[in-house]
Amino acid sequence: MKTRFNELRRFLNELVLGKEDKIELCLCCILARGHLLIEDLPGMGKTLLAHSLAKAIGLNFSRIQFTSDMLPADITGVSVFEVANSSFRFHPGPIFSSVVLADEINRASPKAQSALLEAMEERQVSIDGCTHLLPDPFFVIATQNPLEHSGTFPLPESQLDRFFMRISLGYPNRDSERTLLEKEDRRELLTKCEAVITKSELLIWQQEAKLIKTRPALLDYVQDLVEESRNSANFINGISPRAALNLVSGARAWALLAGRDYVIPEDVQDVLPAVIGHRLTQAMDQEGHMNLGMNPADRLLEITPVP
Repeated sequence: MKTRFNELRRFLNELVLGKEDKIELCLCCILARGHLLIEDLPGMGKTLLAHSLAKAIGLNFSRIQFTSDMLPADITGVSVFEVANSSFRFHPGPIFSSVVLADEINRASPKAQSALLEAMEERQVSIDGCTHLLPDPFFVIATQNPLEHSGTFPLPESQLDRFFMRISLGYPNRDSERTLLEKEDRRELLTKCEAVITKSELLIWQQEAKLIKTRPALLDYVQDLVEESRNSANFINGISPRAALNLVSGARAWALLAGRDYVIPEDVQDVLPAVIGHRLTQAMDQEGHMNLGMNPADRLLEITPVP
């Protein structure tokens, strides 16, 4: 299994240059059966990353470009009346793919954004009283522009909480950007690539991630982090039970990627920023200032002792 993981990493790192740590988080998110939110500027490689993940695993891929006039049916699909049969026929929307890129999700209205909620949580879509199951595996990668950009609608907390992780790709380093400028376009290179692993392998890995051992002392540490976030005056809202479950699932997947069958505190610490960064907000001090030099995850890790 370790050899197969390395092959998958190598494939993705050759396409998305200089983002080894972000790719590792993406793989962790997939193994934990979670959805990913990428907040970044346009042109940073978000679409390439999503398409590369789908291609590496041999999954079908669709891209939904969110706009201010988008309707929920543009995402989920619509039932159309067929005169010949005197009945309605469901035409599935782009959500019926194993990997869905929801591009610039915060440019759509809240009504359109909410169309993703049931699909992401229940992995199914209900249209006209009928339930349609989504493919397995099903993985949403949503991107959003920084909120200060014009024409954006902030995602509500209920939708943010559906995302397992949030990351930011950022600018490439100088060496990676030089390779990008000198060599073949990564999109053209992607079209020539073949899948590295099969869908059945991924499903097996997802099941094995659930079986990674978490000892009582490790769960004590997770609960200490959760309780500290809820009781400390440093934060506005604490970590929810769903986020706590995501933290444990993410730590299990991270341990599997490291080749271990048990979780250690460092696994929790490594995935914590991506899991709770969009869920935990620092409170302001008595003078109305926020500690901008430390993100909420680092602050939480600093004030919570490791047992």
